[in-house]
This record gives sequence, C-alpha cells and structure tokens, in this order.
Amino acid sequence: MNVEVTPLPGIGVRKDFELSTGRRIGVVTHRDGGTDLIVSKKDDPDACAASVPLTDEEAAVLGNLLGAPQLVSQLREEHRDLPGINTRQLPITEDSPFDGRTLGETAMRTRTGVSVVAVMRAGQVYPSPNPDFNLTEGDLLVAVGTSDGLDGAAKILHHG
Repeated sequence: MNVEVTPLPGIGVRKDFELSTGRRIGVVTHRDGGTDLIVSKKDDPDACAASVPLTDEEAAVLGNLLGAPQLVSQLREEHRDLPGINTRQLPITEDSPFDGRTLGETAMRTRTGVSVVAVMRAGQVYPSPNPDFNLTEGDLLVAVGTSDGLDGAAKILHHG
C-alpha cells in the first residue's frame, strides 16, 4: 500500500493512503505536535470530509487498536498450518497484579507453555520482549500457544 507524504506549509505534514472505496484516510502531524485523523470526501480525495484532533494518548490508543489486531492476524496466518497453535491478545488491565512488574515475574511460559512474542504499547510494537520487560496498564501482550495455555495466561495476568 502506498502512503503519500505531503508537506503542508505552515501547518505540518499529511500522511495518507487510498482505501478500496476510493477515499483517502490519514494523519496530519502539526508543527506544534498536534495530530489529526483525517478522512477525504468520497468524490474529492483532496477535500477533507472529517478531521478529528487527537491527543498523544488518544493517538497511542488508536495505534494499539489498529496495530495489535493486524499483528495477531499476521501471526494467525503464519500458524494456520500448525494445528493447536493459536495467537491471542492479552491485556494488562489496571487491576492486573502485573501492572508495574516484569514479564518474567508472570512465569507465564513455565506455568502455561505460552510465549509472548510482542508487546503493543502506545502505538509501538516491542518484539520478543525479554523477562526484564516492565509491563504497564494498557499493554497488549501478543501471545502464542495452545488454547488451554492462552486461557491460563489470561487468568495469570488477571488474577496472578
């Protein structure tokens, strides 16, 4: 997919791409650090139909919402010929006993056989996190294992 980058003099930079519908969707990054999510008009790709200003936190959450499912989908596709191997997103919630603790402290691999292959945080992907990786509320762990193992991993992250 081709992402077009367009300088907007006095404003910032627009980065967008064309959807299968012909509309364009993208982000305007302002010189002052602000971010807008933009959608073009259907009949005029250069005209903006909607612009939604986002705080840094909102942009990060949107990045997680869009990025984690894509990563999980890619992993599912890669594992589709391996019966019994599943991929799942496991959140670190505010009530998780592992909020502020390390991945190693979960002992997830030892207890369930599940491997954490990536952590999504604030729109960033952290591949192959080591046991010293600090977990925090809002993280999405991308884990691979059996269905039973993944169920067990989810319970560990929620209950300890």
